Amino acid sequence: MFRALTWILLSCFFLEASFWFHISYGKLITCSGIVPMRHRNDKISITDFGGVGDGKTLNTKAFREAINRIQHLRRRGGSLLYVPPGVYLTDSFNLTSHMTLYLARGAVIKATQDTLNWPLIAPLPSYGRGRERPGGRYMSFIHGDGLRDVVITGENGTIDGQGDIWWNMWRQRTFQFTRPNLVEFVNSRSIIISNVIFRNSPFWNIHPVYCSNVVIRYVTILAPSDSPNTDGIDPDSSSNVCIEDSFISTGDDLVAVKSGWDEYGIAYGRPSSCITIRRVTGSSPFAGIAVGSETSGGVENVLAENIVLYNTGIGVHVKTNIGRGGFIKNITVSEVFMENVRTGIRIAGDTGDHPDNNFNPNALPYVKGITLKNIWGVKVQRAGSIQGLKNAPFTGICLSKVNLLGRTGPRSPPWKCCDVSGAAIEVSPGPCAELTSPEQSGSCTSHF
Repeated sequence: MFRALTWILLSCFFLEASFWFHISYGKLITCSGIVPMRHRNDKISITDFGGVGDGKTLNTKAFREAINRIQHLRRRGGSLLYVPPGVYLTDSFNLTSHMTLYLARGAVIKATQDTLNWPLIAPLPSYGRGRERPGGRYMSFIHGDGLRDVVITGENGTIDGQGDIWWNMWRQRTFQFTRPNLVEFVNSRSIIISNVIFRNSPFWNIHPVYCSNVVIRYVTILAPSDSPNTDGIDPDSSSNVCIEDSFISTGDDLVAVKSGWDEYGIAYGRPSSCITIRRVTGSSPFAGIAVGSETSGGVENVLAENIVLYNTGIGVHVKTNIGRGGFIKNITVSEVFMENVRTGIRIAGDTGDHPDNNFNPNALPYVKGITLKNIWGVKVQRAGSIQGLKNAPFTGICLSKVNLLGRTGPRSPPWKCCDVSGAAIEVSPGPCAELTSPEQSGSCTSHF
């Protein structure tokens, strides 16, 4: 608890410092305008439907009846469902279009730990099966499919997945289907998630998949560092996604952009594009900012900037594998500070498992145009590794003004590279030879 509180305070400091820095120059940059915040004239409370916030009463019926009322009455401008202070235990439930789920300060929506009655749903077509187990998958705790104009917000109330029972099932290999995400939107658009604390997800925390126009801002996402696969935010085969001003401390990648898994993702063919990640602070034993490894539908036009990482496995990780196919292109990561990190930068063509043995080993990913600039790190054990594929080299890699300071004492070679081409300008420790040839300097010319 003390560690989590410390990180929240650090997050507030860095986010506020970033805010005032930009404000002082009149340049507070935000992408949040892609989805305007809706004012709802119609307001109802979960207590109107029998909701009891004592932490013991099961409120599934109250949530489902309240949302059913919103869905069928269809008030002009939509409706707001207010959750007052208290702890509201509930099974998973579905949201509906044109609604705001509003958590007051001190409100907690807490998932039941009754795994036997958790609903199962079909696998995502771009994955072909559950991400962890063949067959279906457990529905997310808070779920939306085919929706538009949905807001989850409030006064920093909490959505608690009580994931420890699921983590233990994973450790003991006693679960039959893929664990549930905390919040998932499928085939939805015009979504806002803001000013909420997400805690202890059974699996991935926030997962917009096949979505467009999504804003995730001013959120805090917390899970123990040893909690398995508790990714923070995973935009997946989605476009126009804005992630800003948030703190994430979990057991897996803080933000990971995805787009489908091997032959299923190739067949579905829906890329992730126009993803902005800005002013995010956090800690993870895995990656801070990641692309992949599930990138079979393609990932393009990703911008991550003003990122602060502490006690992290890999600062920036772009990952794919044979059989993935797809493409990763036009990725820019800039203005990053990292401290106490195992590897600063990793771009890899050998990462990630396969859904089954039907993947095509000749389906090689196309990786081009990755720019990493203005990156500063201290206590970085290893600067980086950039390793493409022999039959599909990674091209157009640009490292510009990258300074990754290591620990004192013996240190392994700072960089490891193969099957890659590009350029490096003002990089310390000195980059690998593959990025220093004069004829490749054009990879960085557009970034000054």
